[in-house]
Amino acid sequence: MAEAIFVLTGAGISAESGLETFRDEGGLWSKVSVEDVATPEGFSRNPSLVYDFYNQRRKRLSEVSPNQAHLALAELERSGRLLTLVTQNVDDLHERAGSRKVIHMHGELKRVLCLKCGKSKAWDKDLGPRDACPSCGGGLRPDVVWFGEVPYRLGDIERHLGAASVFVSIGTSGTVYPAAGMLRTAKMNGARTVEINLVPTTRHSGDVDEGYYGPASKAVPKWVESVMAAGER
Repeated sequence: MAEAIFVLTGAGISAESGLETFRDEGGLWSKVSVEDVATPEGFSRNPSLVYDFYNQRRKRLSEVSPNQAHLALAELERSGRLLTLVTQNVDDLHERAGSRKVIHMHGELKRVLCLKCGKSKAWDKDLGPRDACPSCGGGLRPDVVWFGEVPYRLGDIERHLGAASVFVSIGTSGTVYPAAGMLRTAKMNGARTVEINLVPTTRHSGDVDEGYYGPASKAVPKWVESVMAAGER
């Protein structure tokens, strides 16, 4: 019986494509206040600052490309071995690499959310206070889950997590909940757990069955190759 693989990705998988991480030394949160650009209160206080922050990130996204880690996960999906791919990232590098089973639990840079009717819409240009919802004329904000807000599709994520026989954490610090609790939950459900990161994360060291450490562009393809080889035996 084929393994049901659940993959969770964080900022580390996109770092080698040129996108900044958040908590690492020199990351985004060392340059700008979380409270100012990633909370509903910050948006209410200074919407222009928030619009500018996400406009810059959206523009940066157009300048980078998927790396070998993204491409390897897309290959795994095409092989039929991937149950689901949940990402904490708001970039579209998984999709651009060819992945289709992607759940963006923290939203997407290339989408906007109407403040009036709550509809989400694809958006790839700058966003500002004069932009309006095409459905109701309401104001728009980045469709990104901010601190204090509930991540998307938690019910789907919980269901897929419960069905997984293998849980793989890639490029995530394991400190932000609810994503931080997924490895422990998978372990308690009887899944084999795999960590792929630059270095081991001590928070979950006792719950990790298998580790691949080093740059994601090398470690992820190595792991995917081992999965494909095992499936051919």
